[in-house]
Amino acid sequence: MSSSRKLSARAALIAFCTLAGAGGVYAHGDVAPQPMNTDALPDVGDEWLIENPYRDQGEEVWTTAIEIGASGYNQNCARCHGLEVISGGLAPDLRYLEAEEYGDEWFAERFRTGYTQNGTTKMPAFEEVLGQKASWAIRTYIETRPDQDMLDEYADELHKMRDALADGSADVATVKPRLEDIAGKIETLSGAPVADSIAFRAAKQLDGSEDSMKQAAETLTIGLSVAH
Repeated sequence: MSSSRKLSARAALIAFCTLAGAGGVYAHGDVAPQPMNTDALPDVGDEWLIENPYRDQGEEVWTTAIEIGASGYNQNCARCHGLEVISGGLAPDLRYLEAEEYGDEWFAERFRTGYTQNGTTKMPAFEEVLGQKASWAIRTYIETRPDQDMLDEYADELHKMRDALADGSADVATVKPRLEDIAGKIETLSGAPVADSIAFRAAKQLDGSEDSMKQAAETLTIGLSVAH
């Protein structure tokens, strides 16, 4: 992400947080945090880190963090921050939070202590219930969300590939590299180097088998439905 885009993303998030806090338009205090199983992730120690440790530990750790983070996000965060982290306007759009130390510190602070305004809990504290590993897993998931506007440019083509994969008529030798090509063109709003887009996921799933075609078709179906 360019420096000018980083600044605009930061400005957008700060403005959104300020307006949301001032207006008191969201409240999450009536929902209890749901525990997450993070056993599959590397330990990070007891002292809270200031940077996401799962960002640079290789693809296997990164992929596992996204998977666990997605589940944790959907259980604990999507109600206010939106499916796929696409905010509906009730809470800050966390896709704009930079995948760097500044964004990590802001995220960790809010995750640990929550946010209260005028005696009303806008966001509960998650530190005690979920812990640090869960925090960074959710952070990894959030920072890898794709720029939806860029993904929308390929929506018609992805629909056609989805249909062909679903009915078994797709030429996997052609579809898989095209999905990889599309995935490589989709950026994140956070500045993270790889977007965990539906094209990226579907390409990873395809191995030529009938089951993998069905899995990829389902991934594209769900992702396209959420986007619209």
